[in-house]
Amino acid sequence: MTHPGGPSVALALLLALGPRAALAQTAAPLPSPLTVEAVAREAVQARAEPRAARAEALARAQRPTIVSTLEDPMLMASVDHLPVALHGVDMSLLVEQRFPLSRVLSHRRRGAEADARAAAATARESALDVALEAVEALWMLAGLRRMRGLYEAQRAIAEQALTAATARYGAGLAPQADALRAAAERARWDAERRALDGEVAGAEAMLAASVGRDARTPVPEAAVAPPEGEPEPLDALAARALRARPALAAGEAARQSAQAEGAVMRSMYAPMAFVRAGPAYTMTDGPGAMVMLGVSIPLWRARLHAGVAEADAMTAMRSADLEAMRTMLLGQVARARGSVLAARARREALRDEVLPAVEQSVAAALEGYAAGRLPLVSVLEAATARFMAREQEVMADVALGTAWARLARATGALPGGSS
Repeated sequence: MTHPGGPSVALALLLALGPRAALAQTAAPLPSPLTVEAVAREAVQARAEPRAARAEALARAQRPTIVSTLEDPMLMASVDHLPVALHGVDMSLLVEQRFPLSRVLSHRRRGAEADARAAAATARESALDVALEAVEALWMLAGLRRMRGLYEAQRAIAEQALTAATARYGAGLAPQADALRAAAERARWDAERRALDGEVAGAEAMLAASVGRDARTPVPEAAVAPPEGEPEPLDALAARALRARPALAAGEAARQSAQAEGAVMRSMYAPMAFVRAGPAYTMTDGPGAMVMLGVSIPLWRARLHAGVAEADAMTAMRSADLEAMRTMLLGQVARARGSVLAARARREALRDEVLPAVEQSVAAALEGYAAGRLPLVSVLEAATARFMAREQEVMADVALGTAWARLARATGALPGGSS
């Protein structure tokens, strides 16, 4: 039997979910496996922020034509004399065109072109930002997924301890508290493993959003590994950053725009001219032509002086901003390189020295407890030390991968790709 409200409810759900369902069907799946290069590329192509910045750059690119074109001509009809007796009329039909007697239009065009270059550079900077966000989200997700294996390994150690404690308790060689403690440890790692699933789901949603997808988009496995080797020398990285960073190009364009505005204000000292011309008719002479020439008088010099002073101050400000930007950029490069070196050293120490020792300690502790030479607490302490070392290894890999991505960003390049 059909529920009375069934069809209407189903229709309402279809209308509500239809756009999302259609989007899910038409959107291409994420690349599998996920790599740093693929995630950065997806973010640049799909995120709305770079699209908005590119649209603004496209809009700014139209300004040079707008600001460098003469004003529209004016068509004016006038009755110059209409006698009371209405036996004739003096009239004219004129076209007026205004134009500057300076290079103000070319200066305005130069300033607008600089603004367009600044907007284009800002769009490239926005692409680098979203790419870095996506790569950081990828490394975070990869780290959390690796933690699953750590929790499962810890549970396996707890299971071995429980087996040994149960056997020793059954043989009367260990108290019941050992078996209960080992069972509690196993249950704790089971709970941690279940809680980790929620964190992984949140990280998957964040990664999907960081590449411009719906948060429910399935996220495939990641194939990421920190680059081996040391970064380039600082001088080489700094030189590359000075060449490639879009922020510097935007700052230089802003300075050139301010300089062009100063030239515009200085052009205001020159007058504007206008020409009026057209046919005319008088009652006495009949048809003819009329021509009128005129110029403006830049009389209020204080206003012009203030405009020039304002433009010069803005140019000085933009120059100082650019200098500060260069200084901060070089600092960012040095810091990012230092972070790579620090994360690399930490990772190598864990991999080469700490981890082999803790793995041997766990095996020795389990063997010693089974043989009755060590208490259960030694096994649990060794297992905890192993987990902490393995967790630090995962965190070191994530930190190293993220540090390399930030170094690429600091030098004006996409993580794992080109600038």
